[in-house]
Amino acid sequence: MVYEFLLSTPLVLEFPFEWNYIRSIIYVSLYVSIVAVALSTLCSLPIALFVGFKEFRGKQLLTSLINTGMGFPSVVVGLLVLFAVSNQGPLGTFDLVFTPEAMILSQFVLATPVIIGVSLAAVSSVEKNVRDAAFAMGGTRFDVALVTIKEARYGIATAVLAGFGRAISEVGSVLIVGGNIADADGTSVTRTLTTAIQLEARQGRFETAMILGAILVVLVLLVNAIVVRLGSGNGRHG
Repeated sequence: MVYEFLLSTPLVLEFPFEWNYIRSIIYVSLYVSIVAVALSTLCSLPIALFVGFKEFRGKQLLTSLINTGMGFPSVVVGLLVLFAVSNQGPLGTFDLVFTPEAMILSQFVLATPVIIGVSLAAVSSVEKNVRDAAFAMGGTRFDVALVTIKEARYGIATAVLAGFGRAISEVGSVLIVGGNIADADGTSVTRTLTTAIQLEARQGRFETAMILGAILVVLVLLVNAIVVRLGSGNGRHG
């Protein structure tokens, strides 16, 4: 693993809390981002299919709102989520302030417009005669949706990767709702790779920040490779 190799170098032995520190940060980063993107994908695909298939009043406005959401300021999202989970907010009874769950909610909000927008473009690019052929063969709406997803799988994979990139690289919103908290022994509670990089750089430990940045890049590349491989595998067996 990448962090095992890095821990074998003299530079990383100077990390605060060493192994436990790095391992817990990586775990929290992956846990929060993967759960947020998985939930976002489950919600985004049906919306993208609905908007892509249907002609309805206000479709252009909805599409514009989705595209606008793709660039929505993350700090504003963090503030809105923090209010929602605070004692005065609608989710205050769940006591989610400065928890990984609040971070998942924040990343879910950020990733969803990205996944919907890119998936919508992929779904809309599928030729209409493909859907018509599925209907002509007696397929249900669900069958047609599956055929469309299969045809648009590469674009949908790109959407998921874009959503994951947006989530795992996020700093502002997760810092606001998570608080960048670590226990006294160095175990991360809500500290992610991005917030740890920000903290280490601010405290002048630039070597540490750069190595954490390298870990972040490697993780993104690994996830990218896995998703692309899965998409290629589906194409070979499809």
